[in-house]
Amino acid sequence: MAILDCFTADRQELGLSEIARITGLTTSTAHRLLHSLQSHGLVRRVPDRRYMLGPHLLRLARGAHPGVDLQVVALPVMRRLRDATGETVGLHVLSGHCRLVVDQVESRQPLRRTYTELEERIPLHQGAPGKVLLAFLPAEERDEVLAGPLAAATPATITDPVLLRIELDQIIRKGCAFSFEERVVGIRTVAVPIRSHAEAVRASVSVTGPAMRVTAQRLQELAPLVIRAGAEISAMLGWRDES
Repeated sequence: MAILDCFTADRQELGLSEIARITGLTTSTAHRLLHSLQSHGLVRRVPDRRYMLGPHLLRLARGAHPGVDLQVVALPVMRRLRDATGETVGLHVLSGHCRLVVDQVESRQPLRRTYTELEERIPLHQGAPGKVLLAFLPAEERDEVLAGPLAAATPATITDPVLLRIELDQIIRKGCAFSFEERVVGIRTVAVPIRSHAEAVRASVSVTGPAMRVTAQRLQELAPLVIRAGAEISAMLGWRDES
């Protein structure tokens, strides 16, 4: 229990030496206990030889407190994704027939995408993060959105419901969505769903950047990294991949 108590909202990832120092345990004892906790899914190993709370513990917490904070769970994964891709990572949640940008980890590059519309309601058909949420909506809700109106944010926004439905089917098959300047001119994005313990898709995670750097080929290269990040966040929220 002392090891689990080391992890807080401000200390989500810790190394072995940090855990030993906080608990007063020797490094060998801390390592042995961490191995046992890891085998039971109570902690998990992350890159750079660090640890964070594991999926089983978070599933238990979610059962007791259904409001387990998506942002708290997602932030460490988002930071690693930003470091791996070099681009801004966004976290989006479903809000009616719109999405909200609730968090971001900005790229360190001078020319970068910065979400200025935090908590602003954005129509689902505008951009990859919303399209992936729209794709996984129940059929009746999806049809309501497709019935319109489908306003254009840029000349590239898909406003034809027939074409949009075709793309949504592709998103479901591929597990990710792409946006080629469909929400903001000069910005390209790849996004994937975040699933909950109940299999529902109510959030998405994205990697986004300037079109001059994020080419069509680069988007394809980024997609597997974003898919893995989405699966990692989903697992921490209690989703189990049965495939």
